[in-house]
Amino acid sequence: MVFNSFHELEGIYLDHMKQTYFGNKYLWAVGPISQSGPTERGGANSEESGDIFSWLDTCDDHSVVYVCFGSQAVLDNRQMEALAVGLGKSGVRFLWCVKEPTVGHASGKYGMVPSWFEDRTAGRGLVVRGWAPQVQILQHKAIGSFLTHCSWNSVSESIGAGVPMLAWPMGADQFMNATLLVDQVKVAVQVCEGAKKIPNADELAQRMAESVATGGSTCRNEMRMKAMELKQAATDAVSEENGGESSSKDLDDLVQRLLSNQ
Repeated sequence: MVFNSFHELEGIYLDHMKQTYFGNKYLWAVGPISQSGPTERGGANSEESGDIFSWLDTCDDHSVVYVCFGSQAVLDNRQMEALAVGLGKSGVRFLWCVKEPTVGHASGKYGMVPSWFEDRTAGRGLVVRGWAPQVQILQHKAIGSFLTHCSWNSVSESIGAGVPMLAWPMGADQFMNATLLVDQVKVAVQVCEGAKKIPNADELAQRMAESVATGGSTCRNEMRMKAMELKQAATDAVSEENGGESSSKDLDDLVQRLLSNQ
């Protein structure tokens, strides 16, 4: 069994599985797997990638809340309204990647940005409809926090960029991922939970504002520091220097096992 994770993040769980179910063999953590690649892959959007990064370049370091719920989750219009109100009240700079409804979503009931929103927030935010180059966005120095549904790809990409998270798990493993991030490694705060839950706009606004506040709270500073420490641990895990670290060694061991057919 091979995991896109690393021991410094989930060591106690990986060790438990290895000892309990695999006889201390046949389990490897080889992550975080690099997600680097061209900014144009993934599909069309309403903004050219160059325009997104040109706008981010105008923003102060760690001042932007990036909002994205992956390639599958689509918010219904009540959730969209609450999120829009929260962003409006927060006063933060933001980059909101909106997934529009697909087959199976009732027409007109999902994924609609409120008509008033972009006019009222003009100058401090950008709405991208469709796909966005998430890895590169998270790695930009302007990004201060990431409002995410906590899918493992998004979690890994945020950890790799050292970006604290605002967690809104919606299904599957996302609830466990959020617990890991919020309660254990403390690089996130939870702002909502559930695919049908409508967030409290005032509480959401407060959390978003706190996540990027300049000279902000001790909690925010500690979360950012822990996120940077975890980023370094992830970088070290895949390093091949001095004989390799945890994930590098696990990958080497996996290759040797496959070659020896044991």
